[in-house]
Amino acid sequence: MDSVSFLLVAVILTALAFDFTNGFHDTANSMATSIATGALSPRLAVLVAAVLNLAGAFLSTEVAKTISGGIVDDAKVSPVMIFAGLIGAILWNMVTWLAGLPSSSSHALFGGLIGAVWVGAGESAVRFTAIVEKIAIPAVASPVVACVVAMLATYLAYVITRRAAPVARKGFRAGQVGSASLVALAHGTNDAQKTMGVITLTLIAGGVLGHGSGPPWWVVLTAGLAISLGTYVGGWRIIRTMGKGLTDIQPPQGFAAETSATAVILASSHLGFPLSTTQVCTGSILGAGLGRRLAQVRWGIAGRIAVSWLLTLPAAAAVGGIAAWVAGQGNAGVALVAGVAVAAAVGFYALSRRRPVNPDNVNEPRVPEPAERTLDTSV
Repeated sequence: MDSVSFLLVAVILTALAFDFTNGFHDTANSMATSIATGALSPRLAVLVAAVLNLAGAFLSTEVAKTISGGIVDDAKVSPVMIFAGLIGAILWNMVTWLAGLPSSSSHALFGGLIGAVWVGAGESAVRFTAIVEKIAIPAVASPVVACVVAMLATYLAYVITRRAAPVARKGFRAGQVGSASLVALAHGTNDAQKTMGVITLTLIAGGVLGHGSGPPWWVVLTAGLAISLGTYVGGWRIIRTMGKGLTDIQPPQGFAAETSATAVILASSHLGFPLSTTQVCTGSILGAGLGRRLAQVRWGIAGRIAVSWLLTLPAAAAVGGIAAWVAGQGNAGVALVAGVAVAAAVGFYALSRRRPVNPDNVNEPRVPEPAERTLDTSV
């Protein structure tokens, strides 16, 4: 195997590693509310989500086409740049997972790629118009839309069922199984495609596929498997934040939040918008909290999440750009970047073991830091 083909394999494996982190980072999107209300046990919830993430990966490739030929000029992109961008995305996912913050894996990926391509090929290789239309506008609009829809749905759910509260509660808890499953399916349809797009872009950059090509079947399969495996591992720290940190979720709220998020995600996937499912699901949970009378929304935690959203793209871009410069020095640079990334990932995991969160304690209330002054690594 020559050096070029070896590099292509290395980049593809790194892309699948990112897909794995995307899976465990975003498990909370579909299952946090169902776990919090007891509609599904923690272990069963992540199993269901994993299976449906895999199924969702085969429903569409529109988002994958946006990634592979939308935000950067694929004629100017090299495998080294893609490798560097993925490193930026993986490290940001690990940082926010350790802090228990549901930041956007999608925007981490976009940021890493943009930073790496900008450093490696120049500003002209980045399609800023497409970034604004396909990423920035949906990033602002989607959580707001999901919040409003979930707020209205929650309010109506309580109004309609106020005279049959005990029976309705059981019905909503059962309905959550279906609505959470739909979110998991929608997540696979949207997020698994992002890695498909990256691998396709790598194959185009390496001359294996022609410009404008869609993802081959084996790319769809491997990306679906990687994200579903990560989902099964379960991002318990983020599940606790979304299920117990933002608001106290009751079954009607969980059902409304999940159904609203599904509608927004599937609509965007159909239109080819690679939006952040994390932002949509977080917005829907906030809306569900606002829609229930006397419900408490913990705005301090919501504010920290919003800050992480603002930092995600530029932070991943900065790491991706630095990684692109180092990796561009040759094979030694690529090896150095890979070694630093592995060491950092191991370090983050070791830190997480100090105060672990797992299926047995994920539903315990989150204990905040005094005045929410610092990142709480206990979630």
